[in-house]
Formats: sequence, structure tokens, C-alpha cells
Amino acid sequence: MFRLGLRRAYATASEAASPYCMKVSKAQGTVNGFVGAIGNTPLIRLNRLSDESGCDIYGKAEFMNPGGSVKDRAALYLVKEAEEKGLVKPGGTIVEGTAGNTGIGLAHVCRSKGYKCVIYMPDTQSQGKIDLLRLLGAEVYPVPAVAFENPENYNHQAKRHAESIDNAVWTNQFDNTANRRAHIETTGPELWAQLAGRLDGFTCATGTGGTLAGVTRYLKEVSDGRTECWLADPPGSVLHSYITSGGKLAARSGSSITEGIGQGRITDNLKPEINLINNSLSISDEKSIAMVYRLLDEEGLYMGASSALNVVAAYELALKLGPGKTVATVLCDGAYRYADRLFSRKWLESKGLVGAVPEGLLKYAVLE
Repeated sequence: MFRLGLRRAYATASEAASPYCMKVSKAQGTVNGFVGAIGNTPLIRLNRLSDESGCDIYGKAEFMNPGGSVKDRAALYLVKEAEEKGLVKPGGTIVEGTAGNTGIGLAHVCRSKGYKCVIYMPDTQSQGKIDLLRLLGAEVYPVPAVAFENPENYNHQAKRHAESIDNAVWTNQFDNTANRRAHIETTGPELWAQLAGRLDGFTCATGTGGTLAGVTRYLKEVSDGRTECWLADPPGSVLHSYITSGGKLAARSGSSITEGIGQGRITDNLKPEINLINNSLSISDEKSIAMVYRLLDEEGLYMGASSALNVVAAYELALKLGPGKTVATVLCDGAYRYADRLFSRKWLESKGLVGAVPEGLLKYAVLE
């Protein structure tokens, strides 16, 4: 009798007819292991910025992927394509050169699938990042940070390592278009479905080019070109000038506090879609830092500098498109891996960025 009553309570929960009626929470359901949890992230309306701009501005919550960043998607597809092509067999080794979240995503995916993982990275990266990769079971080789053209660049060393051992593959995230495929098949369709096709603009930064290129390809096709897709670029990258100058590739100069974004060349992931990109926005470090603090204070979102840069670009694109438009971007990861810098007054002072923090918000810079 109790079970029958319980079933009836569940059946009528949506009506909320009685204070004693048992309500049922919505859930996403079950998934098959770590890789099954990648993707299908929420889309968050950024209320204050939306109200200021007169538009609806959304951030795709990629920090809610199980490995903590948008790079989980690329990592999964890099391994998936290697499997599909027979480049790696059970018990094999995945090798990558990465200074950022792709390595962490690969370490997670490899551990869940039973592969060994080897990561080459510039020795300028934090000890915390190296420790996390090793905790996840990866072999990590920090090597001197040299230009891509140098044969000792971490990417080239990763390739040679993979070629030197049996049953191993270098996943080559920058020029392996499985990276772009991840976003054509998942991120783009998710955005379109979540907004029921009401998407006027999309923008994000690029490092490998996978996210921007893949989402742009999907959105341009499904919207018949109506959705505008813009690049968001940090200081030190050549992509903004490339797009705004009509395809002239300048020498790289300067640098940014952001990690994993910006580029000195056109990668194979970005190349096929570069002509689909409508325009570009150059976003200063000052604007990115200000948005890191605004997102925490106004939206309760603890974001890294790359995510903040994307949000600045989404806000500026919304202003350009005009009131009533809908714009989306990518909240690529949280601030957890960068907090000792972004929320340290000493670090902000060393970069000359204390003045960029909005008035009254330096109270959040509490870390040493």
C-alpha cells in the first residue's frame, strides 16, 4: 500500500496540489563513465551584463565538464579519432604537447580508458599544474619554453616521443581536426538547441582554434549564415590583426596574462573556417581582469581570465549588434587553477593591473 501511495505521489508531483505531495527533482540521468559526462553543459544567462546591454548574453558552462574545462571535449575526440583510425590499441600511450587544460583532459580520458598518458609542457607552467597531471597518472616532461619553429619546442618533442615507442600516438591538438570535430558535433548543436535557434552572435578566443572553428562551422550552416561569429583575441596574438587586415599575418609581439589562448599562426583547426568568421575583437588584459572580478561579485561565477575575456567580448558584441539580440560565449574554465595570481594583490601589482579591478572589488584579492 505504501509503495502504491508513493507512486501516486510521484505521478501527481507536477501538479503540486497539496503541501504533502512529493515532488520529483529533474536530473540528467546516468552516463557511462567519465567520458559520458563530457558535454551537455548548462547555458547561463549573465543577468547584469544582459540588463546593461539590453540583450541576452549567455555563457556555456564548460567549467562544469568533469575535468573542469572545455578541453575535455577536444581530449575525448582526439583519443576517439585515434581509436577509430586504429592508431592506438588497448594499453597504448597517448602523447601530447600542451601548456594547459588539454593535458588535464587527456590525463582524465586516458585514465578512464586505460591508456598511458605522456605530456610535454613548457617549464614556465606552475608546479601545481604539473602535480595535478602526475596525480592523474600522466608522465610529465617540463622542457624549456622555445618558439614553435625551434625543434626543441614541446610539441615537436612530444611527436618524437610518440614515434619512438610502440602503440603510441601524438594527438597533435593544434593541427588535428578531431579537435574541431568535437565542437561541430557537440558544442555547436548544444548551443543551438538550448536557445531554440535564437542566436544572433557567438564569440570566443582561440588557442588551437578548435572551439571557435567548430562552433562557427555548425552555427553558420544551421542558421544559413545569420549567426555572426567573432574572434576574441588577447594581447600578443596575431589573429585579430590577421582578420581585420584581410589576411595579413604579422609577427607576434607582446604577451597576455591569459593562458592557452592567442596564437602566432593559423592552425589546421582554424584554417578551414577562417573565412566564415565575421570579425574580431581585441580584448585588453585590463578588461579581462575587471571582468574576472565583476563575474565573481555580480554573478557569483569564479572564472579564469580566458573565460572573463570571452565574456567581455560577448558584451561588446552585444552592444554592436544592438538591443534585443542574443549572444553566447564559452566559460572555458574556472579560476581554481589561477587563483593564486588572479586574486593576489601582490601579483596584480606586479602586472600593473591593480587599477583595472573595479572600485570596491579589491576586497576579493585576498590570496598571497
